[in-house]
Amino acid sequence: MDFSSTEKDELFEELVETIHSNYPGFDKNEALNVLNERESKMTTGIMHSVGIPHALIPSIKDSIGAIGISHDGIDYDSLDKAPVHVVFMIIGPDNDPNHHIQILKQLASVLQIPDFVKNLLSLKSTSEIYNFICTSEESLIE
Repeated sequence: MDFSSTEKDELFEELVETIHSNYPGFDKNEALNVLNERESKMTTGIMHSVGIPHALIPSIKDSIGAIGISHDGIDYDSLDKAPVHVVFMIIGPDNDPNHHIQILKQLASVLQIPDFVKNLLSLKSTSEIYNFICTSEESLIE
């Protein structure tokens, strides 16, 4: 839940390491390079204290990701210049960009739910976060 990083570069390394510890079959350095290259073109710190770093790489078969939360916030060079408190990192296979776009669209829809980020930040466990996100996604379908 809480990441220890205080800078964006450290955050990327921490989240990639978290993903790799659960899904070791991809190249961490490749992922970091592509994430940083994407970030150098335009910040993924989008709005409402949220960052969505994402990358497509060949060494992965399925989309994977991690969520990081910082109650203190980090300087992310966001579009709104506000600190980032919630980070959704998504890494997908480079042979399926349409699926990656669909994931980003779904995430953007969830982020539009009133008080989504505020409510997410109030949760105390990974299971609460998971259930909250699932419930939020389901509410969009109804």
